[in-house]
Amino acid sequence: MASVTQRISEIKQPRGGFIKPSAFEKIEYNDGYEMENGNISPIIVGLAVDYLSRFMMLVKKGNKDLISIRKKSFEISIKGYKNKKQCVSRDEIKNDEKLGLDIESLLENVKGLDDESIISACKATTYDVWYRNPLMSEGAKKAIDTNPNEETIENIRVMVKRSLTFFEKYGPIVKDGFTFDGGYSKTVDAGDGDFLTKDTLWDFKVSKNNLTSKHTLQLLMYWIMGRHSKQSIFNSIEKIGVYNPRKNVVYLYDMNKLDHDVIEFVEKNIICYKK
Repeated sequence: MASVTQRISEIKQPRGGFIKPSAFEKIEYNDGYEMENGNISPIIVGLAVDYLSRFMMLVKKGNKDLISIRKKSFEISIKGYKNKKQCVSRDEIKNDEKLGLDIESLLENVKGLDDESIISACKATTYDVWYRNPLMSEGAKKAIDTNPNEETIENIRVMVKRSLTFFEKYGPIVKDGFTFDGGYSKTVDAGDGDFLTKDTLWDFKVSKNNLTSKHTLQLLMYWIMGRHSKQSIFNSIEKIGVYNPRKNVVYLYDMNKLDHDVIEFVEKNIICYKK
């Protein structure tokens, strides 16, 4: 039993990958902003950009209920802090509350793309590890130690704005934060996607690096699992894509171009569906 990403780490792909990154259409955008090197974990930056983008997208839609928007956008951070409360001493939780580092206090500060909102979002996402990988929580950077500098704050602000522009161009988003209930197997029993538009399954990657075969296999597995889930929302999905707001690049691939033998191999030998 493994998540999609865990399963991918176990797989040796053919040369270039089941879908070569070079097979994706690459669309580059240039807004003239050059990213500075930040001072906090790229993982935290990526999560903050992801969650703030979801938050701002809902705000732009006219939703004025900030409490419900925060809960939806930072759902994993909230679940992570709930897990933390069950695992650490009451004194540690009281200290979080005293310092304003409990999840409720941090999310109350998230109102937009001002400095305080971005700093609080970064601190809030440090609790994700308690939900995603609790065994790593003790060694992970704490909220109190996560203090983005001016360059990092501006990088995050720009990446969120880029993401909102992306949503306007390629949207509307018809589903975000989706799972593949009905499409999992005994071998791959976890994994969730980022966004669906009318005909495309999108993954959100905040990275300095180019697209890799691990990324393309992840998208391929998501697409296959969506089809096997029998959820009607996946019936119209004909493309897979990645948006990287750090590089301001879109990658797109039409699944109609993929040899069906590749799909069958992944179904049988990687996801391991039983006939």
